[in-house]
Amino acid sequence: MNLSDFDVGAARETVVLLHSRGSSSRQWSALIGRLSPYYDVRAVDLHGHGAQPAWPGRPSLTLADEVSLVEPILREVGTVHLVGHSYGGAVALKVAELHPQSVRSLVAYEPVLFRWLYDADPDSDAAREVIEVAAAIRRALHARSYRGAARPFVDYWAGTGAWDAMPEPRRQTIAARMGSVLPHFDALLNDDRIAAVLHRIDAPMLLLTGASTVASTRRIGEMLRAALPRAEHVLLASMGHMGPITHADAVNGCIAGFLQSRWSGWTRLRAAA
Repeated sequence: MNLSDFDVGAARETVVLLHSRGSSSRQWSALIGRLSPYYDVRAVDLHGHGAQPAWPGRPSLTLADEVSLVEPILREVGTVHLVGHSYGGAVALKVAELHPQSVRSLVAYEPVLFRWLYDADPDSDAAREVIEVAAAIRRALHARSYRGAARPFVDYWAGTGAWDAMPEPRRQTIAARMGSVLPHFDALLNDDRIAAVLHRIDAPMLLLTGASTVASTRRIGEMLRAALPRAEHVLLASMGHMGPITHADAVNGCIAGFLQSRWSGWTRLRAAA
C-alpha cells in the first residue's frame, strides 16, 4: 500500500506556502503538484507580488501586515503546516509567533531574519552586505531605475552575473516588483520580536540552509541551529539561497518528507498496511 491507495479526502490537513521576495506563489508550482493529492495546499501571494496589490506605503509595511494575508486561512481551517522561503520563511516564523496555536509544523528555507543578524553583530561582513544591498536598491529606486535596483538584488541572491543571464521577460517581471521589495527589507530590519520568541515556538520545525549560500543567510542558519536545538536542521549541498527554485526537486523532497512524517493520515496509512 502507498499514499495513492489511501483516501485522504475526508480530512486533509492544510499547507500554506509563502514565497521569496521578487517571486510569487507560482514559485511553488512543483511542490503544489506534489502535495495536492494529500493536502489542502494554499499558496499565498505576499504584498506587491503575484495577484496581491502593493503595500500603500503608509504606515510602513511590517511582517505582521504580511501575516494578515494568512490569517483568513487560519480562521477558516484552524491549524496549518507552514512552508516559507527567504522572506516567506520570516513571515512563516512571524505567523508562528503571533498564532502559535494554529501552527502544526513549520518549514523554512533560509528565513531572512535580518534584524537578528544586525543586532548580533552590526559590523560583521554578514550584516554589512545586507545593508549594502538594501542601500543600492534604495539609490536606484530614488533615481527611478527599477532595472538598476533589480540587478544588485538578483546578483546578491542568485550570484554575480545572474541578472545578465536571466531571460528578458523574467527581468521585466522582477524589475516591476522592486518597488515592493524595498519595503520588505524595512519590515525585516524593523522587526525586533521574532528572535526573542523563537524558543517559544512548540511546533516541529525543519530549517534548511544551502551549503553555498551568501554570508548573511549562512550566519542566520548558524544562529538558528544554536537557538533552536530541538528543530531539525539540514544543510543542503551545492545549493545557494535560491535552492527552492534552482534545486526544486531536492528541496521539495525534503519538505514533503518532513510533512509526511507529521501527517496524521500517514499514521493511519501505516496502520492499514
